Order: sequence, then structure tokens, then C-alpha cells
Amino acid sequence: MKLLKTLKRKAVRLPLRHVLTGLVIAWICILIVLPLGCIINKVFVHGLFTCLKGLLESTSRYAFAMTFWLTLGAVVLNTIFGLVLALVLVRQKFKGKLLLEGLIDLPFAVSPIVAGFMFITLFGNQGWLGSFFDEKGIKIIYAFPGMMIATLFVTFPFVIREVVPVLREYGVEQEESAYVLGASQWQTFWRVTLPSIKWGLFYGITLTIARSIGEFGAVLVVSGAIINKTQTATLYVHQQFTDFNYTGAFAAAMVLAIISFMILTGIQLSQKRI
Repeated sequence: MKLLKTLKRKAVRLPLRHVLTGLVIAWICILIVLPLGCIINKVFVHGLFTCLKGLLESTSRYAFAMTFWLTLGAVVLNTIFGLVLALVLVRQKFKGKLLLEGLIDLPFAVSPIVAGFMFITLFGNQGWLGSFFDEKGIKIIYAFPGMMIATLFVTFPFVIREVVPVLREYGVEQEESAYVLGASQWQTFWRVTLPSIKWGLFYGITLTIARSIGEFGAVLVVSGAIINKTQTATLYVHQQFTDFNYTGAFAAAMVLAIISFMILTGIQLSQKRI
């Protein structure tokens, strides 16, 4: 009797498991696979050669180059300062620590468009710091520095939030052992701390890259989307779509989606091999 009851329970659980799995797969297909497939389909409907020709135009190449430099700057600066802040939050005790942790998460809560207007208020011609930079001949808003600041703001928390939990779980025992054995702080960081947090750091960098590539709202506000001057790849897609050049818009959108997918897939494959 017990055997029959066990078999009946398994027979009931088996269909439920398949139903849940099917629902998850269907949900992923609706949210991710189908939209991506539609973009790829639109590209081939309009002709692959036509799309490639549009991507090779000067405005498209400039927009992707601008995105590359903004992404590179965000990755380098936020990785460096993110590591420092993560170490300070985990290893140091000081007043206002909880407030600092809350401020780090502010870019998650604030709309990118609101963030853009914040920087206009700060660095615009009539802003708190804008007049100072204008007197020095330095243009922040509607120029590359403003776009860089906006990109840094929206990508600021990723490295910190990926590294902090790893540091807390890792502890300080191995670092203290390295100090006892005569290692300097720099040697301990490179040979003990960094290897232990490498995957948290990689995920933070990956999220920073993906967010930088796809950023739209904050950069739109502070850049003005000036063609061949302050236009990124996402702004180029928007401009092509509003100009009814759907071929160019879909082609650029497909390239951005493929780049993001390749980055995330590469990280997953690298983790499995190591």
C-alpha cells in the first residue's frame, strides 16, 4: 500500500513539474525570445545588405564609437571606485555607514531621466557648478563629459553590490594569514583578495557593460542627441525610428542586443570552464 501511495504522489507531482517548467519557458519566450526574434526578422525582411549599408554610415559608426568610449570609461572608473568602496563598506566601521549604503543604491531608485535633469541643474549654464566650468571654458552638458557623468551614475552600484556579499562571505582570515607571513597590503590584495572576489567582480563589470550599452534616458537628457556629436547607439536607434527609417533602427537594435547577449553568454561559459 505504501508503494502504491508513493507512486500516486509521484504521478501527481510529475505533471505539475512539467506544467511549471512549461510556464517558465513560455514566459521567457514571450519576454525575451520573441521580441529578439521580431527584430532579427525585421532586419532580414528589409534586406541584410541594406541593413549593413546603414550600419556603415558615418552617423551609425560615430554613435557606436561614442557608446564604446562611454562604456569603457564607465567600466574602468566604476570598477576602480567600486572595489575601493566595497572594501571600505566591508572592512571599515564608521559613522554614517548605513547612509552611505543607501546612497549607493540611489541610482536603482531614481529614474534615469530624473537623473539627467539633476545633472542639468548641477552642471547647466545656470547650475550650481555650471557657471564655474563655463568660465574655465569646459562644457559639461550637451558634451561628452556630461554623458560620461550620467553613464557613471546609472552604472555606479553594480560592481559594489556584486563584490560586497562576496567579501563578507570570504572574511578576513586568509588576508590576516598573508599579513602574518610577511605579505604587504598590495601583495595581499592581488594574490589573496582579488582571486577570491573575481566572479563577483566579473558579474559587476558585465552588468556595468550591459547597462552602459543600453542606457537611454539620462544620456538623452544631458546630451541633446546631437548627430555626429553627442549621439550614442541607443539614441541613434531612437532617432532612426522617429525618422521612419525602420531598417536602420532595427539593424542597430539587433547589433546592441547581440553584443549584450554575447557578453552575458561569455561570462557564463567562462565560469563553467574555471
